[in-house]
Amino acid sequence: MSTTKAYAAYDAQSPLRDFSLERRATGPHDVQIEILYCGVCHSDIHQVRNEWGNSIFPMVPGHEIVGRVTEVGSHVKKFKVGDLAGVGCLVDSCRECSKCQDGLEQYCENGSVGTYNALERDGKTVTYGGYSKQIVTTEEFVLKVSEKLDLKAVAPLLCAGITTWSPLRKWGVGKGHKVGVLGLGGLGHMAVKFAASFGAEVTMLSGSPSKEADAKRLGAHRFALTSNEETMKGLYKYFDFIIDTVSAPHDYNTYLNLLNTDGVLICVGAPPAPAQIPAFNLIMERRSIAGSLIGGIPETQEMLDYCAEHNIVSDVELIAMKDINESYERMMKGDVKYRFVIDLATL
Repeated sequence: MSTTKAYAAYDAQSPLRDFSLERRATGPHDVQIEILYCGVCHSDIHQVRNEWGNSIFPMVPGHEIVGRVTEVGSHVKKFKVGDLAGVGCLVDSCRECSKCQDGLEQYCENGSVGTYNALERDGKTVTYGGYSKQIVTTEEFVLKVSEKLDLKAVAPLLCAGITTWSPLRKWGVGKGHKVGVLGLGGLGHMAVKFAASFGAEVTMLSGSPSKEADAKRLGAHRFALTSNEETMKGLYKYFDFIIDTVSAPHDYNTYLNLLNTDGVLICVGAPPAPAQIPAFNLIMERRSIAGSLIGGIPETQEMLDYCAEHNIVSDVELIAMKDINESYERMMKGDVKYRFVIDLATL
């Protein structure tokens, strides 16, 4: 066991503050990582404030983790001390069910283990995340990170990146497709970068006219202001796919009507209210509405390798650990371009 400095939420109302936790000793199959940077995901806020009703306190958030390997177990084969490495949203799964065997650990039939606010497979040990100095994780859930890229900008790829990469790959989005990206935030900016990189024609759908320049800088070919009725009429049945990254309540039907025959609205945002969708909005053009949850370990590694090859990272704002509470408030106002990343040297 080793004592590790961290920042934690002690309850759903109080600001995050200093915390000390015990990390397990590095076992034969484990990798110990000194955490250098950790991205701040909107789901951190949901969990810290117990908005999903499943929070375990005290809680150390953070599942966009990058750092350097400081110790490896005797049976570890893929990593050595000094390597860069990453840990995303998962730190374990049953590894035996059909989903795990297919590299879809996020859908583990026996329950995957979240990087924080979860219980290890023993059913009693609480997991603590990346707002901390180090982490110990089984080798199978540690990812290789290239030395080529800006490490702090790699961190959000472990959630924001894979959350948008996975559905784009699942539905084979590429050259010849017309893709709308709804919402320009942590997820949306990565969806734009990936879809454009895959050769699709990308349109940013946003309610903020001020985001047009940034959307085009990130790779969008077109910008559509969703509050403009004429613009929206002109996009009727235009898209093959829409990646919906919005977590606030909104009307799905508005965007379903922008899909052509066989079009797919892919939800990666998670609004709190149930969707209200008349069946005819799907039936008449054989449209679909679908969802997608992060990605498995093989797919996440594939994404990281692709990003290294094509020089793709997140747009980030680096913050000190002491500024995390203020950063949460700024995130709630959409005041970040486009992901906060904590410099753990400041802890």
